[in-house]
Amino acid sequence: MNYYNEIKNEIIDIETYKKVKDYSKNKRELEGYYKIGKILIEAQGGESRAKYGDGLIKEYSKKLMKEIDKKYSERNLRNMRKFYILFKNDIWNAMRSKLSWTHYRELLVLKDMNEINYYIKITSEQNISYRKLHEKIKNNEYERLDNKTKEKLTNEEEIKIGDYIKKPILIKLNKDINIVSEKILKNAILENIEDFMNELGDGYSFIKSEYKIKDFETNNYIDILLFNYIYNCFVVIELKVTELKKEHIGQTQVYMDYIDKNLKQPTQNNTIGIIVTKNNNEFVMHYCKNQNIYQTTYITANEEILEYI
Repeated sequence: MNYYNEIKNEIIDIETYKKVKDYSKNKRELEGYYKIGKILIEAQGGESRAKYGDGLIKEYSKKLMKEIDKKYSERNLRNMRKFYILFKNDIWNAMRSKLSWTHYRELLVLKDMNEINYYIKITSEQNISYRKLHEKIKNNEYERLDNKTKEKLTNEEEIKIGDYIKKPILIKLNKDINIVSEKILKNAILENIEDFMNELGDGYSFIKSEYKIKDFETNNYIDILLFNYIYNCFVVIELKVTELKKEHIGQTQVYMDYIDKNLKQPTQNNTIGIIVTKNNNEFVMHYCKNQNIYQTTYITANEEILEYI
């Protein structure tokens, strides 16, 4: 078998298909690169010998760049080989086909298939760009999920609103500041409120900061009030620059009850509370009986620092 001609013909077919049938070119491109990866493995004598076959890839790449297009570099061919190895035992479904080859090149640096499947899922559901995917991977989004959430994703169990809250959440800072008070922490979050909501999961929208609660003779303020359209509920955010304390749970519970009584509509689900603290306190959370209250910690990073992570 002439493996090179088989790869060349597959590439020509991909390039032709992309021009003629634009509406489905992405799926055809992925199928083609998958097939090329398989051919490369066969040409190198099987998967166990593939890592010793870069000389063959170099030879094929040199010809392909001369005869077809310079984009068929050694690196790209190695990516196609790895693409096949990673997904050869998987069912290729519609969700996977929503991602572009550029998305998959971002995923090929990962080794854990559970992590890869997580990013495929959120990329497909949220229709995010490859640049956004790169940022999520760079910020270790999957690694910051709770271990129980990872088990649920692996076992395809029902996911609750609190499962996607990162632990810790990453708060991006536009300038070099020292978080010494709840006010400073809140202002830092509000400067990048979209990023903050993404750290909590999907479906969040901003309602108001310093949401006023009228309590007879005194006024109280919810740090940040959000709404989640996926789970159809209000979300009370309380910010603390200390370790979690039991009174933080009581305070959050009061605010949640207020929203349920005065703002929640009959068709909406009960309000949830998320307490964001500097340090965790597993003892306090262990005895928190309200399953609608979640807790996480935060870390901060300057935007300039994030560029080099």
